[in-house]
Amino acid sequence: MQNILKLQQKVVPELIELLEKRYNILRTIYYNQPIGRRILANDMCIGERIVRNEINFLKSQNLIEVNASGMFVTTDGEEIINKLKGFIHEIKGLSKIEKFIEDHLKLQQVIVVPGDVEIDKSVLKELGKAAASYAMDIIKDNSIIALTGGATVKEVVDSFPKSNKYNNILVLPARGGMARNVEIQANTLVARLAEKIGGNYELLHAPDNLSNTALETMLNEKDIKNIIDKIRSAEVLIYGIGIAKDMAGRRGLSDNVIKELEELGAVGEAFGHYFNELGEIIYSTPTIGVKNEDVKNNKTLIAVAAGKNKARAIIATEINCSSTVLIIDEAAAEEIINIIEKTE
Repeated sequence: MQNILKLQQKVVPELIELLEKRYNILRTIYYNQPIGRRILANDMCIGERIVRNEINFLKSQNLIEVNASGMFVTTDGEEIINKLKGFIHEIKGLSKIEKFIEDHLKLQQVIVVPGDVEIDKSVLKELGKAAASYAMDIIKDNSIIALTGGATVKEVVDSFPKSNKYNNILVLPARGGMARNVEIQANTLVARLAEKIGGNYELLHAPDNLSNTALETMLNEKDIKNIIDKIRSAEVLIYGIGIAKDMAGRRGLSDNVIKELEELGAVGEAFGHYFNELGEIIYSTPTIGVKNEDVKNNKTLIAVAAGKNKARAIIATEINCSSTVLIIDEAAAEEIINIIEKTE
């Protein structure tokens, strides 16, 4: 199979490119159906004329349907998407990329989703689907699952299918929330995931970035202490990775603290901790929930991130995390490799 792929790429590379383009169009329609041609062209950053030609071909093959509300992927089209997924993964050499990053960052596993989220928005949905699929395979009866908030983790939760195969699952927020964007806060995502997998949930009614005095007071509350103990004993932790400066701004840190983070060389953020390029924690915000020392226990950590601009943050927060399964898009993976190769 590999030899055939290599021959095709050398002799008829345009065939592989066409296959990948049509796969990407099908996948984008599938995740956004019903969708119109113009929106499809904008989302994929390709010309409307090209989209029109490809849509006509896909329709002639009964892979999509077109009506007044937009385009839909047919059952045949969905089957093609599922069958092509592994093929696209191989022809793009993503298995080698995964192994390279695993070895150099010393991670448990790396899963790379084809594409660039900054060019094709459906890549984020594919990343969410990959993370949800992995989590579904490792969750067991009586598991405790903890989630952080964020748009990428929301995609993971949205990708979980409805299921009743688990017994006595508890879903918890990994940390307190921010004052805005309620739909992507941990408490909201926890309730949604618990409903999907037939589990129970508990909420953490505490804001992030408390003062040390307020934090100590809250931790003395029996109800808060009980849920914190459960969060820190979670077997599965699903979280996103942030760029340090961006996350500092979103979490309302003062200008002085943001300047301090820049001077200290902070590039990545996770769990309220800010990391430099060596993977060292150089600043932590007072927060209720999971702390860095907790993630070193017997947990499976599922880290999700997408975009070339997240590459340095990913390296900083994940290097030497031997319990981490890192799920990223192709653009982030390629940039991570570029950074690693430049520093060797």
